[in-house]
Amino acid sequence: MKRIATLGLALGLACALAGSATAQVKFGVAGPITGPNAATGAQMKNGVEQAAADLKTILGQKINVEYGDDVSDPKQGVSVANNFAADGVKFVIGHYNSGVTIPASEVYQENGILQITPASTNPTVTERGMWNIFRTCGRDDQQGQVAGKYILAHFKGKKIAFVNDKTTYGKGLADETLKTIRAGGMKEVLNEGINTGEKDYSALISKIKQSGADLVYFGGLYTEGGLIVRQMRDQGVKAPLMGGDGITSDEFATVGGPGVVGTLMTYGPDPRNRPEAKAVVAEFRKKGFEPEAYTLYSYAGVQIIKQAAEAAKSVDPKKVAEKIHSGMTFQTVLGPYAYDKKGDITKLDYVMYIWKKDPSGKITYVQCPASGCQM
Repeated sequence: MKRIATLGLALGLACALAGSATAQVKFGVAGPITGPNAATGAQMKNGVEQAAADLKTILGQKINVEYGDDVSDPKQGVSVANNFAADGVKFVIGHYNSGVTIPASEVYQENGILQITPASTNPTVTERGMWNIFRTCGRDDQQGQVAGKYILAHFKGKKIAFVNDKTTYGKGLADETLKTIRAGGMKEVLNEGINTGEKDYSALISKIKQSGADLVYFGGLYTEGGLIVRQMRDQGVKAPLMGGDGITSDEFATVGGPGVVGTLMTYGPDPRNRPEAKAVVAEFRKKGFEPEAYTLYSYAGVQIIKQAAEAAKSVDPKKVAEKIHSGMTFQTVLGPYAYDKKGDITKLDYVMYIWKKDPSGKITYVQCPASGCQM
C-alpha cells in the first residue's frame, strides 16, 4: 500500500512537471505582414520572434507567438483582434497604423488583452482612459513640435507646403507640425490631402510647383512618400521633403530613388546604437536581418511585459498593466523606460534625421547633430 502511494505521488509530480513545462503564455503580433507596408510588418514580426527566443518564458510559461495580418486596414485589424481573443492571446504587440490600433484596442480591452504598439503615434491612442493600451514610441503632438520647431529655426521666411495621406496618423502628424509653425508666426502655402495607394501624383506635384514651396512636409508612410519624391524630382521640383517616423524604412529610398537624398525626418534616437541593444543587433545581423525602425521597439514591448509580469507575479493582463502604469522602470533594448497613467513613455523620443549616402554608397537615414542637418 505504501509503495502504491509512493508511485502515485511520483506519477502526480511527473504530471505536474510535464504540465509546467508545456504551459504557454500567448502573444500576438498584429501588423501589415503583407501589403504596401509589409517591410514594417517584417520588423515587428522579427522583433517579437527574437525577443521570444531570447527571453523564452514568463513565470515558467513558454512565450508562444501568433501572427495577425491587418494589411494596414482598420476592418482587418478588428478581425485580427477578434481572432486573437478567440485563440486565448493575452498580450499583443501591434498594430502599426494608428487608424488600425484605435479600433482594435477596443476589442482587446473588451476581451482582457493587453496591447503595446511599437509604432502608433497618434495622441488618441492613449487619450481614451483605457487600461490596456501602451506604446514604446512617442506621440505625434511631441513629434510635430520637434518638426515644427526645426522648420521655424531653419526655414524661417521660406515657403512650406503640407501634404498628408488623410489617415489618422498622416493627417494627425501634419496637423501637429502645422500647428507648431503657425504658433511661431509662419503660414503654409499649400495644404493638400492624398489617398493611400495612389501611383500618379502629377496633379499634386503641379500644385507644389505653383506654390513655389521651398520645403514639402509630408504626413504619411514610406511608399507614398517615396513616390511623391520620385515624381517631384522627375518634374523638376528640387525642394526637400520632410517626413515623420512613417518613412523610417530603407524601402523609402528603394521607392523614391536617388531623389530622397536630403529628405529630413523625425524619429527616435536610433536604438541600434544603444549599448543595451548591441548583442541583440548582432544576433539579427548574423541572421541577415537589419533591425531598423520598429524592430527593437517591438522587441522592447516583450521585455516590458515580461518584467511587469514578474513584478506582479502574474500573467493576468490587468495585473501586468497595473505594474506598467505604476511608474516602474523597465530595462529594455531602447534603454530604461517608464510609463505615465495614460500608457505613454515618460521621455521625449524624437530627433532629426537626414537621408544621405553612407560611405558604401547606400542611401539611408543619419541622425543630425544638434546644430542641424547638413543638406
